[in-house]
Amino acid sequence: MGPEERRAFGAQIARLRTERGLTQKELAVSVGRTTSWLSQVERGVQPVNRLDVLRMLANGLGVPVHELRPDAPPPTEPVESAPEPNDLDQVRLLISGHAALDVLLSPGALDDPPSLADLASRVDHAWSLAHSSRLSRLSAEMSTLVPQLERAVRTSSKRERAQTYVLLARAYQALSAAFARQNEPDAAWIAADRAIAAAEGSGRVLDVFAGTFRLAHAFFRLKRYDQADHTARSAVEALARYVDRVGETPESLSALGSLHLVLALVHARCGDRMETREEIASARRVAGQLGEDRNDLHLEFGPTNVEIQAVSVAVELGDAGEALDIGAHLDATALSVERQARLALDLGRAHAQLRHPDEALSCFLKAERLAPEMVRSHTAARSAIRDLMLVGGRSAPTALRELARRADVSP
Repeated sequence: MGPEERRAFGAQIARLRTERGLTQKELAVSVGRTTSWLSQVERGVQPVNRLDVLRMLANGLGVPVHELRPDAPPPTEPVESAPEPNDLDQVRLLISGHAALDVLLSPGALDDPPSLADLASRVDHAWSLAHSSRLSRLSAEMSTLVPQLERAVRTSSKRERAQTYVLLARAYQALSAAFARQNEPDAAWIAADRAIAAAEGSGRVLDVFAGTFRLAHAFFRLKRYDQADHTARSAVEALARYVDRVGETPESLSALGSLHLVLALVHARCGDRMETREEIASARRVAGQLGEDRNDLHLEFGPTNVEIQAVSVAVELGDAGEALDIGAHLDATALSVERQARLALDLGRAHAQLRHPDEALSCFLKAERLAPEMVRSHTAARSAIRDLMLVGGRSAPTALRELARRADVSP
């Protein structure tokens, strides 16, 4: 979309908004963006390249998408249905209640409890499942591990209790991360909140910040952008003061940098380019201080992950060319399968925005090979696959049709 097209498009948005008696703030809220973003759209400064954003604008104005952009693929009406079963249903039921009621009633009734070393090994295994997006196996493992940890923190010796709380906090962090990826943000919120409480019980301050990072992600998935921003920003400010006072450690830098990345994602979703770039720049500075890719607190923070997130926020902002430029120089093979798959999905979304169907399909198939469960639950990627199907129509390649079927995407 060139400058003249942007100005004409923006003028049309402003005219339709005025005709409907909407303020910029009212329309911006309806599409999940800021007033400043909409102002830039109406002035022809901010392009609208993403089809999902275009659809939200059309819905907010009460017009067909084709009235705003005649070249857009034809719209489809989603079919409302009950939530489908997913890979984390089993453990979702578990965290819906209290996992250790029997201990509260009979504190001395435990027979042959697992050792602390065994529990630690199982928490590490749970995180390996989460990092590789093997969510169904994670659900099965957590269904027994979480109750055992909840019992252990109530029955362990004083000497072991702090470490048991650490393990419980990290188990809930893994669950929160998995629920967020599975698009179950309400469950991610519950798990993150429990992670924070357990981390406080452990006395390990930085685990509290790791749980706060998960909580901010849950709010982001819930589209509670003000809450996500408040949660992450207050944590950044407190942690930055802490680092200034006691000095840097790999864990504190990883937590601080990861929180900057959450803020970048929030601002990108709200269309705030300047603040997005400032947060990415802050994360890059912290990654430079850290100096290498690490996995402290299971955050996978480091220079490579910052660039993966830079790709993601560029896609969110509709800057597909920038996303592809950054991605062209990235080697994520040393990171987890989840991070590699996320990069492939975002590069696929970028190619889809630029109407590069073959390249987009190649990226989505790579992501599916790495983490098939992740592709099925990634809302934005499934939307991009649906758009590719709409653009391809009857001539859509067989590989794309089969991918859409596996991802349960209907054009």
